[in-house]
Amino acid sequence: MDISQYLEIFIEESKEHLQGLNTSLLELEKGTVSKDVINEVFRAAHTLKGMAATMGFKGMNLLTHDMENVLSEIRNDNIKVDAKLLDVLFQCLDALERFVDNIIETGSEGQDNNAEIIKNLNMILNGNNVVPETSHKEHGVDHNSLSETKSDSSDSKEHKYATIPFTDFEKHAFSSASKEKYNCFGITIYIADSCVLKSARAFIIFRTLENLGQIIKANPSVQDIEDENFDNDFSVFIVSKEDEVEVRRQLMTIAEVEEVLVGHIKVEDVEEGSTDESDDPIEIPQKESEQANSNTKSKPKTNRTVRVDIERLDTLMNLVSELIIIKNGLETVENTNQNFTDQIEYLERITTNLHDAVMKVRMVPIERVFNRFPRLIRDLSRQLEKNMEFHMSGEETELDRTVIDEIGDPLVHLIRNSADHGIEMPNVRAQNGKNPMGQVYLKAYQDGNNVVIEVADDGNGIDVKRVKAKAIEKGTISVEQGEVMSEQEIIELLFKPSFSTTDVISDVSGRGVGLDVVKTKIEALGGIIEVKNELGKGSKFIIRLPLTLAIIQALMVNIADEKYAIPLNTIQNIENVSIDDIKFIQNQEVINLRGQVIPVLRLYDILEVDKEPVNKDFITVVIVNKGDRKAGFVVDSLIGQQEIVIKTLGKFLASIKMIAGATILGDGDVALILDVNTLV
Repeated sequence: MDISQYLEIFIEESKEHLQGLNTSLLELEKGTVSKDVINEVFRAAHTLKGMAATMGFKGMNLLTHDMENVLSEIRNDNIKVDAKLLDVLFQCLDALERFVDNIIETGSEGQDNNAEIIKNLNMILNGNNVVPETSHKEHGVDHNSLSETKSDSSDSKEHKYATIPFTDFEKHAFSSASKEKYNCFGITIYIADSCVLKSARAFIIFRTLENLGQIIKANPSVQDIEDENFDNDFSVFIVSKEDEVEVRRQLMTIAEVEEVLVGHIKVEDVEEGSTDESDDPIEIPQKESEQANSNTKSKPKTNRTVRVDIERLDTLMNLVSELIIIKNGLETVENTNQNFTDQIEYLERITTNLHDAVMKVRMVPIERVFNRFPRLIRDLSRQLEKNMEFHMSGEETELDRTVIDEIGDPLVHLIRNSADHGIEMPNVRAQNGKNPMGQVYLKAYQDGNNVVIEVADDGNGIDVKRVKAKAIEKGTISVEQGEVMSEQEIIELLFKPSFSTTDVISDVSGRGVGLDVVKTKIEALGGIIEVKNELGKGSKFIIRLPLTLAIIQALMVNIADEKYAIPLNTIQNIENVSIDDIKFIQNQEVINLRGQVIPVLRLYDILEVDKEPVNKDFITVVIVNKGDRKAGFVVDSLIGQQEIVIKTLGKFLASIKMIAGATILGDGDVALILDVNTLV
């Protein structure tokens, strides 16, 4: 059975369960020691154990098994939740995340056996007198207690292997094994009623048995078991060098195995017993009502969401893109027929609705990224010895999956920055009349076609004088430049490569890697980042990201004989400006627009477009903004607003910073999309 095909599903579901585990442990640390939270932690660990066992990841399986032992005692009120216990459980969580990271990178969980963590888990059990001193204990599993805890249920279970006949070939196999001093066992395994994937569970049982010895017979047949044509139990006959206790112990460590009955098979009884030559398996009737109940229980998990490979979504998006290009092409065809016009309008409605539907499929709540940060703040609070509270809002805000996958690292850097550079030490805050408990805020909301993410703190803020002094010291700016720069322009220096005001390199906020990495990543996603600052009161980093990177609304413009697209969400307004109103400040053309001085950029010069000089009394200026900064793009004429499909330029043209991509127009021409961030 090839289980590699399930690897992606395993990774996705493991991430979800680890995140759930993380959230629940944080709840416990806050003092929310409710049965619901403890049950949630137990369920997550139990599910991870079963998934790891099914996939054959033994290290992950053993660690979660040990966690489950401790969590079971917590559920039974035999162990109290305290700081030491939570630290060990967080260590377990980190180890499980390392396992998953290794599996993502190499397909293997790695060699780390986490002996120290397992030792700590066992110490917790021993300290509460859970494990008897005389028990055979390995990896935190009390094997004596396994037999004891299962004794009640085993009374009602029957040894179904006792009535199954053997063929002459099977009898001969038992006889030969007995002469070689092997043990011959008949085993009946009972799987929990709640088990959803019985065949997968049976697969791991068979693999465990193959490691213990040789399987002679199964009832029902192996094929029936693979096809799930059995109730919640089946029988297996094996020959093994291991004893009965070890065989039962290993089978009982498998998730969702409810009971294991093991019996010795005597060769003389086999040969003198049943003479039935039939190799047909004994049919065990299906319990239809139980099967129906099981299916009913599992339905809510599967019918509400569907996991789709992102490449398939990209293919679907490309097809929608082609449809939009065709629509744009048809719009350029001149036809006065009313029916033709009606059909075009109908096509437009269909393509718009189809586009919206595909976009909704691609949209993912930003909660997926945000959920990791409470744990991050918890760890930073301890590491930096600062008291910090973390506040999140807007987790339900949705973003394109492509953006979600890329935005995590920049946010981690900004939050670390707030904790390390922003929030002061408790004694300093108290001296300044502040609450010793620092506040860190993470907020997301939708603003038009953009999603805005804010990372704020009530720390000391950015010391602009110190930034300026450091910039002059490093030679980033001259003394003269520093004197005329505004506060906002000085703060922008923080986004220069390798610029940091910290004298001591810190492991927390990035070993000399500055905010330039954050800016580069965000601008690569078509977004912008800006800073609001108040010395002594805190700072706020504001990120604006497009909802999607695939299809956007744009204003099409002519510059000489070439067509360009300007993303509509960057445009503030369009002005007809008199030539006489253009002034010069420091050799830069500017206009005074309703009391605001705006620099003017002649795109044909910047883009090196061949253009015949034309004397005009008025020029068309498209006013664009990048955060609080504005600029006016001089264009020859406007074509109009259009929905365009963004196509990347490819790796050979990736270094062209002024162009964000290209689009195919209705007449087949290619138009370049301007990167407003870079141009401003």
